[in-house]
Amino acid sequence: MPRSNLSDIAAFVVVARERSFTRAAAQLGVSQSALSHALRGLEERLGVRLLTRTTRSVTPTEAGERLLRTVGPRLEEIEAEIAQLSQMRDKPAGTVRINTSEYAAETILWPALARLLPEYPEIKVELFIESGLVDIVAERFDAGVRLGEQVAKDMIAARIGPDLRMTAVAAPAYFARRGRPQVPQDLALHDCINLRLATLGGLYAWEFEKDGRALNIRVEGQLVFNRPGLMLEAAAAGLGIAFITDDYVARDLASERLERVLEDWCPPFAGYHLYYPSRRQQSPAFAVVLDALRWKPAPETDVPEVR
Repeated sequence: MPRSNLSDIAAFVVVARERSFTRAAAQLGVSQSALSHALRGLEERLGVRLLTRTTRSVTPTEAGERLLRTVGPRLEEIEAEIAQLSQMRDKPAGTVRINTSEYAAETILWPALARLLPEYPEIKVELFIESGLVDIVAERFDAGVRLGEQVAKDMIAARIGPDLRMTAVAAPAYFARRGRPQVPQDLALHDCINLRLATLGGLYAWEFEKDGRALNIRVEGQLVFNRPGLMLEAAAAGLGIAFITDDYVARDLASERLERVLEDWCPPFAGYHLYYPSRRQQSPAFAVVLDALRWKPAPETDVPEVR
């Protein structure tokens, strides 16, 4: 069916309901003559008369009544659906899909989403937990969450967490038994707990830096994991030294379950960022989620001077 038929049928429905070219033209924002011409053209193309016109009234013919009954409700459904789409543009609604690491999901995304979602019942969030890096555009994710240094240059990145630093830790009993490394090279004499990288499949080389000097150390030990949770437990059990981000081990350091070494060789680096394609127009729902996740540093408070 030609597209002109669709627009003319929509105009016919208005005329048939209003029973007036004057009122219908005002509603449609066109002239009466243009409206009358359009409907005559529709009747000619369909080969059937749809309206009976007199000087005082306009009424649908039998064919016109049939068309009004069958097409009118469907046009209303289309108009309602378009109105819903317009509301989605202005009102946060729809699904936001985010690819993220497990730790970021648990410690950053989930606390923020638990506060946000009750206020926006029309927003749905899907978190896809994955250790390795993926192409979020190809996999149809709205965004990904990774450490700042892992974000591709062609993406827009928004910080959602503070700076982090790697921390070499082990149980007090381990250090009592094996001694404490003083420089990264000393790790060659220790049992170290390795992390296998999900993306490339190799073992993570421990990264150290001091006074502008960077060192990547390959360590050895009895244990290899692909996630940090068991690394932490193995270190606490006295089975070796683990190299984990400081926020992950904060509680264990505070409780003295673990102790830190080589602290002066572990400078801070960019923490977690949410990243997304720069060329994609984001929905209101995504904008709300992004704002809720965006990292807002705690304001500094003045400490009263002790006299």
